[in-house]
Amino acid sequence: MFTHWHALLAVPALIALSAQGLSNEHTAHPAKSDPAWNGYTPPGTADPAPFTPYYVPDGAKSYDSASRLVHYKGTWADAYSSSFVGHSSRRTRQPGASFYASFTGTGVEWFGGTGPEYGAADVYIDGRLVDRVDSYSKDRRFQLRRFWVFGLEYRKHTLKVVNAGKRGKHGVHTTIDVDALVIYHGVPPPKQQLHQSHHHHPPPSHPLVEAAPVRAAQASPPPLQGWQLEQKGTTGVSAMQLAIISSTHAIIVDKVEHNPLTIDNLHPAWATLYNLDTHALTPLHVKSNSFCAGGAFLGNGTLVNVGGNPIHEDHTASADFDQTDGMQSVRLFESCETVDAAGCDIYEYPDRIRLSTPRWYPSVVRLQDGSVMIIGGSKRGGWINNATTNNPTIEYFPPKNIHGANGTPIHLQFLVDTLNSNLFPIAFLLPDGRVFIAANRDAMIYDWKSNTETRLPRLPNGVRVTYPMTGTGILLPLVPENDHAPEVLICGGSTLDDTKPAYEMSAKDPASDQCARLLLTPEGIERGWQVEQMPYPRMMPDAVLLPTGAVVIVNGAASGISGYKNVRDQVGMSNADNPVGTPVLYNPAAPVGKRFTLGLPESAIPRMYHSTATLTPNGVIMIAGSNPNLDRSEVAYGTEYRVEWLRPPYVTRSRPVIDEAPRAINFGETVKVLVKIPDDLRNEKLKVAVMDFAYVTHATHTNSRLVYLVAAPGEDEHTVTVTGPPNGNVYPPGPGWLHVIAGDVPSRGIKILVGSGESPPVDYGAIENLLKTETKGNQEVYSKEG
Repeated sequence: MFTHWHALLAVPALIALSAQGLSNEHTAHPAKSDPAWNGYTPPGTADPAPFTPYYVPDGAKSYDSASRLVHYKGTWADAYSSSFVGHSSRRTRQPGASFYASFTGTGVEWFGGTGPEYGAADVYIDGRLVDRVDSYSKDRRFQLRRFWVFGLEYRKHTLKVVNAGKRGKHGVHTTIDVDALVIYHGVPPPKQQLHQSHHHHPPPSHPLVEAAPVRAAQASPPPLQGWQLEQKGTTGVSAMQLAIISSTHAIIVDKVEHNPLTIDNLHPAWATLYNLDTHALTPLHVKSNSFCAGGAFLGNGTLVNVGGNPIHEDHTASADFDQTDGMQSVRLFESCETVDAAGCDIYEYPDRIRLSTPRWYPSVVRLQDGSVMIIGGSKRGGWINNATTNNPTIEYFPPKNIHGANGTPIHLQFLVDTLNSNLFPIAFLLPDGRVFIAANRDAMIYDWKSNTETRLPRLPNGVRVTYPMTGTGILLPLVPENDHAPEVLICGGSTLDDTKPAYEMSAKDPASDQCARLLLTPEGIERGWQVEQMPYPRMMPDAVLLPTGAVVIVNGAASGISGYKNVRDQVGMSNADNPVGTPVLYNPAAPVGKRFTLGLPESAIPRMYHSTATLTPNGVIMIAGSNPNLDRSEVAYGTEYRVEWLRPPYVTRSRPVIDEAPRAINFGETVKVLVKIPDDLRNEKLKVAVMDFAYVTHATHTNSRLVYLVAAPGEDEHTVTVTGPPNGNVYPPGPGWLHVIAGDVPSRGIKILVGSGESPPVDYGAIENLLKTETKGNQEVYSKEG
């Protein structure tokens, strides 16, 4: 009865056994055709067409196999069927036979088929061999993406595909075919940006183009010494949600759309693991629509991803691909440390594990008992929240029997009072065990154990800071010297009136340049918010903590509002304009007026709605995403797959090296860490920190955390004794990254588990009571037993 809960929330070994038993669910697909989970279905109908990955984004153009753009060499035969693009395809069995197409642009996709008769083909770009594509499969399928490459320099290119004369894996024949080509013609970049295309870069398997570091596209302050920005790698799926899951991989989660990365040769992927070292991609099996979900880690290291969007029945339809609505979904990703991501995947058990109520744009906070609190959201997808769609409640995962709710939602008046722009609340667990929550222009401290709200001073100057007036928030470093007194920093947002109709808002409306800090002690609360001005106004910024305690603010737009296709003066579909490509360094310990530093390298890539940024274990900031569009697009502010790496100066210096550290540190436990300190840093002050890099989405860095630990020299110069956080309030149990910092130079982070490593408490009575609740739209219908 409770098999999934025992397996998923107990110990890693049981998790692995459960996963093995369910892995076949992800490979047993229909042999002939798949329903159109995400294809175009005309407005007003829910009837899906047969599914194929073939898709032509806005700004691209399709060429049929019979087009004069495509030239053939050798013996080719025509085939005709309604299963083909344009009802025709060309194929050959002849080794050495080839087709080629010359085009001016920035990218190309080759679509064809797979089946028992198919073999391998060699792919060349501009005369260079870049890939071998094996099209053998047991089942015959059509209109599949066989190869893709984006981010080519804007100029004339040639794609050539040659029958390699090699049998496919397990196959006996050598057929290859071409059904259609999709060309990304692009536009010529401005003269000053001829070497920094605004289109996508090739996937790791096609290493034909490596971008130079992005150069500034506009006048900037004198460069800050040592900072570097490099553009390298592509995500394959749009990086709407981003988190570091191991020393080698990040997880990226998107919404249901036509991403170029394909899973199981069947449909575009919605999530992937990104290898931080090789930039390789491993697509993941996501069954439900994860559009605008939230996430956090449990105390045992399992990642929980919750909420999302319904099954759409128009332009980007999930249609009947598993018929899975994402709004009550709980997606589980077990701790996975394999270097090649083998065996890592996302699992969903909607019959047994789901939310009690629909949530779109929820925030998820790690708690001191290893569970997570899920805050707010909307009961259905849309844009700005309102009283009809608002979900002014919290719930817990695993469900709790608390305050009489017994697994069902608990009302939060704060989320009623903060309408309309109150989605993705900014939230952090505080060192006294309560939770700080900010939404719209307001903030409070919530005692979840007693279910009481303590209101805080309103944010100054009418600035709204949560979606769609999106700012970003960060919990500043916690230090033992002041008993971990918490202080929050909230930057950006908008002073727009959130009661205005969309047609009165504009993509040209200015964003806010305000940063506000509040020390959450009695004296600090009485003093109120302390206001500073960023060098640039920002809507949708990301604030990333470094191990040194500094904050890097990246991404965002200087005008407009979050979302797409809602307001006046849109650019493409984007509700925002004037992207801000200049990162800013913020030093919380510096005097007021001297905390912001300019001169970091600028990016020419617009990073606005659905952008993300996170610290990685080696101390480099990974910047990805941006997709203010209904589906994948190549027009202005199109879907962005390129990855950028912002490297602080310490990356090129001799750094401390952690030679040995425990894999787990319990609260208050003293352990030994073996570390090598470079000679030039031996006289520097030594600090040890544990960090949560956060689950990042929509500028929310909920759970981002930097805690400096009590540390002292050990018995020799290579040993440091380190005491774990005093309790789960200061650092909630679960994964963390241990850094040794000498002066302003940190080591690479070493992944550890903070706390006992046990799973959070599971209340099976609360689970059963939750499962009696069926939610339909905005109505909650309970069984007679409930």
